[in-house]
Amino acid sequence: MRLLSLLETLGTVRAVADTLHLSASTVSQQLAVLETETRCRLLERTGRKVRLTPAGLLLARRGREILDRMAEAEAELHALNDEPIGTVRLGVFQSAIYTLAMPAATRLATTHPRLHLELIESEPHESGAALRSGEADVIVTTTDYPGLSWGADLEMIPLGIDPIVLVLPPDHPLTCRTTVNLAACAEETWACDRPQSYMADLTMRLCRESGFEPRVACRFSNYLMLLRHVESGRSITLLPALAVTPDHAVTTRRLSTPVHRNITIVVRRGTTQRAAVNAVVAALRDHPEIPALTAPGRRAGQQPPMP
Repeated sequence: MRLLSLLETLGTVRAVADTLHLSASTVSQQLAVLETETRCRLLERTGRKVRLTPAGLLLARRGREILDRMAEAEAELHALNDEPIGTVRLGVFQSAIYTLAMPAATRLATTHPRLHLELIESEPHESGAALRSGEADVIVTTTDYPGLSWGADLEMIPLGIDPIVLVLPPDHPLTCRTTVNLAACAEETWACDRPQSYMADLTMRLCRESGFEPRVACRFSNYLMLLRHVESGRSITLLPALAVTPDHAVTTRRLSTPVHRNITIVVRRGTTQRAAVNAVVAALRDHPEIPALTAPGRRAGQQPPMP
């Protein structure tokens, strides 16, 4: 049933096999066994691909519910006193790993030592599918990523607002301003995320709306490398404020036309009653005050300049 549920989410037998580190033939054989056991035709071929029949769709969705219930029952049997126990897989985008996920993991290790939190880097365009397929039990994502579908099977728990900031070398002339009009950066050299990522698309859109095409010096999927490039004085960049921690020798400024993203916790509907999932959600919501979410742009450790 897990294979069938994954097939509905991922679309191809090959994708299911790659996700579970199996061969495609093994996945096909197991699905054939399931058809025999259920005495129903679950799959039909369309050219070289397969798709789920109405019976297959029904069983995939019911199967996901059954698997979730089994996980709940296992946790309840191990902890009749409602102690959070077992493994919870938390999918979180890169900029929130250090500032949100790691502090939550540290608190949970103290408050619920029998709960194992597994952290998985999962960007917004990946996290929804990971949650539905069972690869993640909880995700931290942004609801602003275009093209994402949040259906009735998922429960959304708003966490906060993360401003997008301009990241500058500490001695850059624009640091004398409290906010920056992006048009003032038309002649700058930029560091960007990898193409077609959330931040690369957002940077390109904002620059074009300001009347210029950014001159890109580097593209790194790792925000640490982007920040190091800016620290060296060779570029500027746009990043979520959560990504800029105090140990980076950079200065941040808010944009004169503010831009932010909405940060949200998402779980599969019905799983919030699991004590372990509840504990993880509570730890994420109970984060200490995070300057990146509330304070104006500045260099770490410094007060913002006077207007």
